[in-house]
Amino acid sequence: MPVIAPMPTARPARIPSQRDGGADDSVAAGTTVDHLTETYRAHYRSLLGLAALLLDDTASCEDVVQEAFIRVHSARKRVRDPEKTLAYLRQTVVNLSRSALRRRILGLKLLSKPMPDMASAEEGAYDQLERDSLIKAMKGLQRRQREVLVLRYFADMTEAQVAETLGISLGSVKAYGSRGIAALRVSMGASV
Repeated sequence: MPVIAPMPTARPARIPSQRDGGADDSVAAGTTVDHLTETYRAHYRSLLGLAALLLDDTASCEDVVQEAFIRVHSARKRVRDPEKTLAYLRQTVVNLSRSALRRRILGLKLLSKPMPDMASAEEGAYDQLERDSLIKAMKGLQRRQREVLVLRYFADMTEAQVAETLGISLGSVKAYGSRGIAALRVSMGASV
């Protein structure tokens, strides 16, 4: 079986550097802008997919991929082999995704956590006003109505327990309770 040797590739022409005194900018080392543009057109979606596997929202993925292209464009002269441009872009997307996640985690750690079941100042003030108006309305009730309502609703007793505590009949507890609630509605301005 014959061995086929690859054709030798032509060696790139030596690029004059500023040390050599050549200031010809038409031939530049590294990835060209045209090559980077073609890479953008061909691989933008795949790089976006890579970022989507690492991040959770589309906007962040698009930002990371755009930033990767900007960074590669800025460093295109350092990428000597144009074939490695895509690998450099992929690594940049991964690194930028990691950085974005680190910033999010740090932001969540620094975010102050609200105290559980804490009412805002407005809610507290509104609750205080309601309590004050309820206390004022309760003071305007007859003594037995007030006693029945306090034992029934604030002490959480059954009607039978209220009757036993006050030494009155179960029917009287129901009557005082009903009349007391009706009087509270009127005095607090609620509709029946």
